[in-house]
Amino acid sequence: MGKITGFMEFDRKDRHYKPVEERLKHWKEFVVPLAPGEVKTQASRCMDCGIPYCHNGCPVNNQIPDWNDLVYRGHWKQALDNLHSTNNFPEMTGRVCPAPCEASCTLNIDDKPVTIKTIECAIVDKGFEEGWVVPQVPAHKTGKKIAIVGSGPAGLAAAQQLARVGHDVHVYEKNAHPGGLLRYGIPDFKMEKGIVERRVKQMEAEGVTFHCNVHVGKDVTALELEKTHDALLLAGGSETPFDFFAKTPGRDLKGLHFAMDFLPQQNRRVSSEPAKGGEEISAKGKNVIVIGGGDTGSDCIGTSLRQGAKSVTQLEIMPMPPERENKAMSWPHWPLKLRVSSSQAEGAKVEYSISTTGFAGADGKVEKLLYTRVDGSLKPVPGSEGELPADLVLFAMGFSGPVETDVVKELEVPVVARGRFKGVDATERDYRIKSREKVFAAGDIRRGQSLVVWAIREGRQAAHAIDKFLMGRTDLPR
Repeated sequence: MGKITGFMEFDRKDRHYKPVEERLKHWKEFVVPLAPGEVKTQASRCMDCGIPYCHNGCPVNNQIPDWNDLVYRGHWKQALDNLHSTNNFPEMTGRVCPAPCEASCTLNIDDKPVTIKTIECAIVDKGFEEGWVVPQVPAHKTGKKIAIVGSGPAGLAAAQQLARVGHDVHVYEKNAHPGGLLRYGIPDFKMEKGIVERRVKQMEAEGVTFHCNVHVGKDVTALELEKTHDALLLAGGSETPFDFFAKTPGRDLKGLHFAMDFLPQQNRRVSSEPAKGGEEISAKGKNVIVIGGGDTGSDCIGTSLRQGAKSVTQLEIMPMPPERENKAMSWPHWPLKLRVSSSQAEGAKVEYSISTTGFAGADGKVEKLLYTRVDGSLKPVPGSEGELPADLVLFAMGFSGPVETDVVKELEVPVVARGRFKGVDATERDYRIKSREKVFAAGDIRRGQSLVVWAIREGRQAAHAIDKFLMGRTDLPR
């Protein structure tokens, strides 16, 4: 490493947020980046580890020590090339990834890991500013035609990899713009949509054709795509939400919505995109309850507060995790510990060990959420029943798997719990659906709901498998 003693000389310093009262007035990103000199200093903290556990913590196996060293030495362009060798969209993961690499960092033993996510984002942002990120147009075409269903991170990563080796790639997206949940799920205050749009333009220049407002399984059949293409990749995500309250009293009241009915509406408003059909959902002036403690729940909080909610309360059935994990038991794996998201810090009240038992209201509209406290075994605590004012309740409890009424049904692909397909051999990284010769699957539709960085990895590995299937060999990395 360039600075062998850097981790002893410099303290950890990370990006900071703009004040809450300022950022709640708009939908733009509010993370304040470090100055280039500070980024170099932070990169110098990367240790000369015998075993760089950050490699294992990162799903795309970013060569983190290598580009940290390059940044420290001022070789930003080389750092960008190294970063892009494993990650197609580091500007996205540098904004929305929870950074399992930092949890795996050796310096995390003392709770002062290298600011890997910040350095990653700084590298690629500088790359765009300097004009280093340009289309990589293939020198030759293979004559092979590939269809990809879904333009989320898995579909985009696969499309870019396949186009760069000369295949004719066609991406089908049911919404008006490419991006999947990058575009319609993640709020603009976490990642502005220009971030996605500039990558789409790059991919179009590389030869990728996007077919938007085309719902495969309805507007065009999956069987037709399978017949007219040399390979078909399913990357439609895991979009069926869990509904744990289907038989709960009051479930039919108005004002109860899934998170993914709520969040895309606001993203479309920010983009001045026409609203899709369905009830208009707004948190303005309402007591909002968000059920679910993950990233989606946090996104609902930030969106509700910016819409002008009267109050926002987040409910989590699990007990409050410890503020600091037991390093001896968890490191270098992702630890269970208390994390306060930027949205939670904006004014939400978070309640742990609480289970929803019903909803009550008047004139067909929800007014109260009924609950009981639960113990460590998630069993109700007698006498702990209560109620909370609720004008809008948002369900953010995860997803059970892919939509099964269109592509999955048409291709007769068997689905198991949480979206995994039977007959896809992930051990061999084949990604092919064994029951259909030239149909592959990648991303959340194959592995169940997961992180953006996992979807990118899946897309890259699926591209490797498809290229090898079509050409007999491949130079694409896995």
